[in-house]
Amino acid sequence: MDAIGGSALTDSNISVPTGDVTRQEVPATYVPARNLIFLSYALGYAEVVGADKIYIGVNALDYSGYPDCRPEFIQKFQDLANYSTTASVQNDRKIVIETPLLNLSKKDIVLLGSQLNAPLHLTTSCYNGQDAACGECDSCVLRLKGFSEAGIPDPILYKTRSDQR
Repeated sequence: MDAIGGSALTDSNISVPTGDVTRQEVPATYVPARNLIFLSYALGYAEVVGADKIYIGVNALDYSGYPDCRPEFIQKFQDLANYSTTASVQNDRKIVIETPLLNLSKKDIVLLGSQLNAPLHLTTSCYNGQDAACGECDSCVLRLKGFSEAGIPDPILYKTRSDQR
């Protein structure tokens, strides 16, 4: 994706935006067709290994305006999957796209992770790709808000905490 560019996550010449998670336009952190690419690889692999489901962690409620995190995108990809694999066309074996986080708030995702004893200390959301999360990019702000609303301390290291200013 480096060669293609077009995103603050793949092109070092584009700055990662901070401080405005309420903007309506698609942010500079959108990676063109990222979830389409992930799902396409996963679909091919699922067909080869005989899997019936593909799980993807897209989230439509607290998303940052990414078009490939919407329920409509997932439904269209599901339709594509139903017509593009021999598993579905010849064997009537549908590979189902599962989106367990699609309609959960960040708070609910944190609560679910805690309930499942997920290793939240090993997770990161930061767009800046450093050892310590920046605490200022949109993804960090949404994560911190989710942990705060859930009443659970965020266990990862931050350079700056937008929730403690």
